[in-house]
Amino acid sequence: MTGDVTADRRALRIDRLRLAESMDALGRIGGTARGGLHRVALTDDDRRGRDLLVRWMREAGLQVSVDQMGNIFGIRPGTEARPPVFMGSHADSVPSGGRYDGQLGVLCALETLRTLNDHRVATRHPVGMIVFTNEEGARFQPAMIASGVMAGKIPLEDAYNARDRDGIRLVDALERIGYLGSEPCVPRPMRAYLELHIEQGPILEEEGLPLGVVEGIVAIAWSRITLHGTQDHAGPTPMRVRHDALVAAAEIVGGVRGIARRIGGELVSTVGRLDVSPNIPNAIPGKVELSVDFRDPEEGHLDRALEMLDEVVRVAARREGVQAHVDHYWRVPRTPFDPEVVGIVEAAATALGCGHRRMLSGAGHDAQYMAAICPTGMIFVPSRGGRSHCEEEFTGLDDIEHGANALLLACARLAGAPTAPSP
Repeated sequence: MTGDVTADRRALRIDRLRLAESMDALGRIGGTARGGLHRVALTDDDRRGRDLLVRWMREAGLQVSVDQMGNIFGIRPGTEARPPVFMGSHADSVPSGGRYDGQLGVLCALETLRTLNDHRVATRHPVGMIVFTNEEGARFQPAMIASGVMAGKIPLEDAYNARDRDGIRLVDALERIGYLGSEPCVPRPMRAYLELHIEQGPILEEEGLPLGVVEGIVAIAWSRITLHGTQDHAGPTPMRVRHDALVAAAEIVGGVRGIARRIGGELVSTVGRLDVSPNIPNAIPGKVELSVDFRDPEEGHLDRALEMLDEVVRVAARREGVQAHVDHYWRVPRTPFDPEVVGIVEAAATALGCGHRRMLSGAGHDAQYMAAICPTGMIFVPSRGGRSHCEEEFTGLDDIEHGANALLLACARLAGAPTAPSP
């Protein structure tokens, strides 16, 4: 059943000005000169952002706790001992990213809870919010690592031992900033999980729609390729005896793009990271590490893409006379969301009179792992120009308000608020 939220039409609305002020205040922590955000996971700026969120959560009367992965929970009690409805997202950013990816969902969750307080709405289920650790995977791989641990998909020990480029372990970074919690990071009873996020693509803007009702997330596969050549001097070494790891990497980069062309459909492929050693002008690179990211709604297309990647690497390594190692280290299957939750989100959009459409997410989100724990759904708001993971990322306040109100109504319905009665 989708539920009936039409009774909410005049009852519950978020405080637009308060939400905008919260966005501005949190966005100043790690804010860039060009209006973006550089708040990488478990840095000092991430700690300051977390501290501010925890302060706001406590001011809203939430019971705050932190688990072993640094995930922050805030709970508003319900009238009955039932599993809570959670909302959430993440507060970390990619380097030189935008002010909307992740933190918008966190702040809209907080604004939903503040609004329930303002209207003295009693819910049968407790309602809460979660701020997830290291969703982006920019510093510690893989992405969505903390929700992956919570869902039992990533071992806690593996997550703790993930290292950044400087060799710092995730667990040590958590402890340094004071967010290594004691609460177990394990699945817990939940009525549902909702996540509001920017679309990070062009569809909603192109179609002039303020809301996306997300039905699921595409399958994702990450690979790491390591190439070992022969480091040597750039001047005296003849071309005929060179074994240049970067030349092989360049061929692989072009091959990754070619895989998407050959398979076609909705497959997308990206090489987003290159680590070159020794990375100086006058030395032939002896070692290169590069990342490969494949995404597609069809699992079979990812299987083909990974097989083709293995062949591309073999050919490039043989041609340049270098050694290659391929590690297909992270795969998340296509994730469908719960039909009831999707229907409730769509009913909320209809009650608001908002144009909307159902769609898949091409980006990964913590909701992908949360769907293994409880009924899950997502709300998308438009991204100007389809841009994200960049300082130009932007979503208009009108669209944000629509999304936040849809989150509020859907949350109230799922939590059994009297203003969102069952049919």
